[in-house]
Amino acid sequence: MKYDLVIVGGGAAAFAAAIKASELGAETAMMNSGLPTGGTCVNVGCVPSKNLLNVGKDLFYPLRLHHDSLRFNRPAFDFPRAIEEKDAIVGSLRQDNYLNVLKSLDKVSLYDGRGRFVSSNAVSVNGELVEGEKFIIATGSRAAVPPFKGVDQVGYVTNVEALSLRELPESMIVVGAGPLGLEFAQMYQHFGTETTVLQRGPRILSREEPEMSRELQRRLEEEGMAIHTDVVIKEMHRENGLKAIRAKVRGEEKIFNGAQILLATGVIPNTEDLGLEAIGVQVDKSGFVMTNSEMRTSANHVWAAGDVKGAPFLETVAAKEGAVAAENALADQRKSIDYTSIPHAVFTSPELASVGLTEEELMRRKKVCSCRTVPLSMVPKARIVGDSSGAIKMVVDPESEVIVGVHIVAPLAADMIHEATLAVKFGLTVQDIIDMVHVFPTYSEGLKMAAQAFKRDISKMPCCAE
Repeated sequence: MKYDLVIVGGGAAAFAAAIKASELGAETAMMNSGLPTGGTCVNVGCVPSKNLLNVGKDLFYPLRLHHDSLRFNRPAFDFPRAIEEKDAIVGSLRQDNYLNVLKSLDKVSLYDGRGRFVSSNAVSVNGELVEGEKFIIATGSRAAVPPFKGVDQVGYVTNVEALSLRELPESMIVVGAGPLGLEFAQMYQHFGTETTVLQRGPRILSREEPEMSRELQRRLEEEGMAIHTDVVIKEMHRENGLKAIRAKVRGEEKIFNGAQILLATGVIPNTEDLGLEAIGVQVDKSGFVMTNSEMRTSANHVWAAGDVKGAPFLETVAAKEGAVAAENALADQRKSIDYTSIPHAVFTSPELASVGLTEEELMRRKKVCSCRTVPLSMVPKARIVGDSSGAIKMVVDPESEVIVGVHIVAPLAADMIHEATLAVKFGLTVQDIIDMVHVFPTYSEGLKMAAQAFKRDISKMPCCAE
């Protein structure tokens, strides 16, 4: 059978493309091409990691309550059981949100295997030839493993293996202080593992606002995590029964020892052995599929979506790209995505969330910027509940007072960011946010306070003031 659309991949981008193709009445084939159905997010990404992060929070924070009137002992912790519970949740969501969804799509056929292009209009999967008129590449990405000297001899885990360890390591060295590295570092720190983070650059979360990075690092270090920046790794070896990393830290040589090493050093695309050369699809020097703003590749009948085409590496972005790619391919649309108004979050405690431009980015574009940063300690809700670690920074075009970026470190930052996303997406001004009545007391009031800070001295302001 020849399909209207063949989707090479089985994750968020592929599913969104398949759903859109079904809505458009197209006969569609989809193949897993690696991970089980559902791809990274449900199997080895968002779902299992956030489950275990929450287990760690429930275990760790009863010892660090915000009210002097409460005292609890550390709960009992069964690490293998936590892994089993995580596996059960992953299996349940994979069935409910992916496999059952597929069954409801009459015109979508699933091929369980890795596809490879053998000609411009055919993909081979498990020895079977699947032909199509148009194609979407959505094979995702996987953890990158830098060629550190001795890395293979010493042994390491990536996020995939770290989600399925059967024994809790006494100590762990996490290489990389991006979102994934920090989430896993805090997860294991909360479990009781002594955790050290090594970051190549001068600060953690190097793409975030410096004030937000510093605030989150301060909180993580208060909880006992050791964080080292400006680290150049020289080699890995075994020492006294432990895994060891020899590195230079700001020019000074140091040795770090741990029972386990977790590499959180970015991702590489799943494009090798796809046969892309057979269909004229170009990739960049890192192997990511190159597309135009409409997700179209250098081959006129092929589109790409999700991690395989490069940053941002977000499940929500992958799904959006998959739907857009399918509509462009099948309905001859020319849709694109405004990436500026897409929010992202780091699910540490406190959380970090961001949308739009940073101060540096606005300065680069317009040579002028107006910013206000409000410490969370000024927000009444934070003071009431006794959890005031964090800050809110608002970036505004000073000529129009339009909000172009918001950056938050707070306990509920990932939820708070959506009001800011609407502001950035629809060009709201600081006055628009001031005029909006917020619920008192909430952390979200901090967004209104950040807007008010452009108009008045908020240190001399009663609660709920306009």
